[in-house]
Amino acid sequence: MTPRVRQAIFVTALIAIPLAAWFVVFAPRNAQMHAAMDDIKTRQTQLARLAIVLEDVPDLESAVERGSQLIEDIEAKLPRRQHVEGVLEQIWQMARREQLTVRSVKTRSPQRHAVYMELPLEVDMAGTFEGFYEFLQSLERLPRVTRMSDLALKSAGTDPSGSMMAPGSVTARFVLRIYFADAVPALAANTEVY
Repeated sequence: MTPRVRQAIFVTALIAIPLAAWFVVFAPRNAQMHAAMDDIKTRQTQLARLAIVLEDVPDLESAVERGSQLIEDIEAKLPRRQHVEGVLEQIWQMARREQLTVRSVKTRSPQRHAVYMELPLEVDMAGTFEGFYEFLQSLERLPRVTRMSDLALKSAGTDPSGSMMAPGSVTARFVLRIYFADAVPALAANTEVY
């Protein structure tokens, strides 16, 4: 091998080794460093936002505990599937106590939500306005979670048998939604069901 060829190989190796090192070692490392710098900037921005939120909420731990307690209270008001009939019976007893006549009840299919089920009932009832008002107040005082929607209240003239109803009587059509737990939620697992 001639000295010129040796020199050419040596110069080529001297140039190729740093170039190979640049593409194999330094370029990937630079990309990792840039990604780490971007990640640090993102986290610093998030920390700055968190600091602003923490200024607004003086005691975050007690706020989280209070929120957890509120969730447990709401879940405790959800009867289990087997207790829904008892809630319905309690509602119909309130209607009878206020001398309301339940004309019909149509059950819609239950709807699943996050951790609870909703049972909508189409109710048609008649009676005095005062009795219906007392029924609404009793319904509102129930310890269980219920909701009334699509209320249509009309002054009543005749009942279904064709006879005249007393003055001040009304007919009411509404959807009564009863919420219940399909399974025991994690937060309410130790809660007693009445």
